[in-house]
Amino acid sequence: MRLSILAYGKAGRGPEAELTARYLARIPWDATLSELSDSASFPPAPAGSRTVVLDERGTALSSQAFAAKLGHWRDEGVRETRFLIGPADGHSAETRAAADLCLALGPATWPHLLARAMLAEQLYRAWSILVGHPYHRD
Repeated sequence: MRLSILAYGKAGRGPEAELTARYLARIPWDATLSELSDSASFPPAPAGSRTVVLDERGTALSSQAFAAKLGHWRDEGVRETRFLIGPADGHSAETRAAADLCLALGPATWPHLLARAMLAEQLYRAWSILVGHPYHRD
């Protein structure tokens, strides 16, 4: 399965960008980060893909539940799951309503650059849970 993070803003070369890249590189599946300018819109979702919107009003899932969701989609034949990290003012109601999942990284509000790194780590953790890799410990 392809994992695509689409995020507003430019990370530059800071430690958050390095951490995000490090976790994405560990995932054997195709995992990418695309940065959007503030004036851009999210590209349309490809047919048969799933869209996850990161939003503080979303559902907080345990790592195991998140992995199970991705595993279910993978087993259904979903070829790509897109993760949308919105602009500073958040996602529109329409974007949230169209998502297959609104996901919260907990009740706290996180800087967008940290949210990228946290999502990348959770994607790596989900992969490790699904394949039985020892990275995740119960």
